[in-house]
Amino acid sequence: MNSRLLASSLLERSRLVVAAALLVVVISSAGYILAGAGTDMSTLGMVSQTGPAGALLSHAPDVLVPAVWSPGYAVVIFFMWWLMMIAMMVPSAAPAILLFEALNRNQPLRATFEFVSGYLIVWGLFSLAATAIQFLLVAAGLASSMYMTLGSPYLASAVLVLAGAYQFTPVKAACLTYCRGPADGLSRHRYQGRTAAFRKGLSLGAYCLGCCWALMLLLFVGGVMNLWWIAGLALYVAVEKLTPFAKPLSLAFGGALIAAGLVLLVGSIHS
Repeated sequence: MNSRLLASSLLERSRLVVAAALLVVVISSAGYILAGAGTDMSTLGMVSQTGPAGALLSHAPDVLVPAVWSPGYAVVIFFMWWLMMIAMMVPSAAPAILLFEALNRNQPLRATFEFVSGYLIVWGLFSLAATAIQFLLVAAGLASSMYMTLGSPYLASAVLVLAGAYQFTPVKAACLTYCRGPADGLSRHRYQGRTAAFRKGLSLGAYCLGCCWALMLLLFVGGVMNLWWIAGLALYVAVEKLTPFAKPLSLAFGGALIAAGLVLLVGSIHS
């Protein structure tokens, strides 16, 4: 085998290693959520009780009382959020990760895993913030401990309108543009030093977070562990990032969210 064929074989092997590792991470994270994410709750059982819409929108019987979390339970909720973000976001980020691996084919494979680590750290920080928000909502009696969803239709309508309005902002558009075409950014930002790959991963994660943070808050409307909402949002994010009609889709979805929020608000006022 000549040197060119050997290099091509090694490159293909490294791509397979990275792709396989990403697949294992996503499947493991999704499996953890399906198993209840350490909360001693049945994810499938909750969905069967509330239906796809979630407890709030389906008016499932629930008791909203202020609750105090133990430190251990807070850690469980944090990992639930983080692994859920990994399962939802890594599939749509996989092309960028494989692109980074291709652009850095002369670097050790470790660089790609450092890049992925930086990306995941950003979503870990988001998960920490989401855990804090959930704690405050539950402590105030504004969210359900059982179904992990907002208890107030007024709050839910506000979240829907917020997520919809964000779809129309320049920040959303800029972040979505980067996420859809990261090649220029990955090749232009030539970080130096041993943490270069990690910092590039942080950069990609920051753009992904800027693109999708408001969409992830919709989980508070449908239920943090509602499989229908998790799968639907993950699919939407992938379509928005990877298909050619991202801009009209983003605006149409934003309009639909605003309309849904207003319908929920008006219905709640008149009920």
